[in-house]
Amino acid sequence: MSEILSPEGLRCDGRRPHEMRKLKCEVGIAQDADGSAIVEQGYTKVLVTVYGPRECENRAKRTNDRAIISCSYNKATFSSGVRMRKMVTDKKSTEVSVMIQNTFEAAVLLEKFPKSQIDIFVQVLQSDGGERCVAINATTLALINAGIPMKDYVCACAATVYQDTALLDINHLEEFSRGPLFMLAVMPKSDR
Repeated sequence: MSEILSPEGLRCDGRRPHEMRKLKCEVGIAQDADGSAIVEQGYTKVLVTVYGPRECENRAKRTNDRAIISCSYNKATFSSGVRMRKMVTDKKSTEVSVMIQNTFEAAVLLEKFPKSQIDIFVQVLQSDGGERCVAINATTLALINAGIPMKDYVCACAATVYQDTALLDINHLEEFSRGPLFMLAVMPKSDR
């Protein structure tokens, strides 16, 4: 797989190993949502909409002392060059939904909204690696846009190692290069 790193030490998209992809962010683009953001990182594009806090619909899940967060993560069938069949329950999407939900349950001040829920909808529109990290970054911006208070912002990035060289902010080719994959989501002010 010599196309991942050139003899000059450049990646297939011309970046050096430690360089990030071009980043573009927009907030407030979905008028019907309480908060929304679209983040483009290289050729990966993720839309996140946030609704709430609002009264909890499911009484069994409702808690009297804090809000609950629900998350839905979907990857559009046209988002990558690989043809995907849409299944009713996609195991990977469920796994990523739970990961995003757990991440933001630790970051959002849920005790400020007892007996309520916050719904997060993540839609991957274009896929070129690092979708989960871009989704976390877009969710942070959408929650800020919705005015939902957080302990700290959550920032995420992925890395891998290829031929003893660490690669930061990986694209699709690098993500599936059989090297170790390291994803990190941090709350910078909290040191968590």
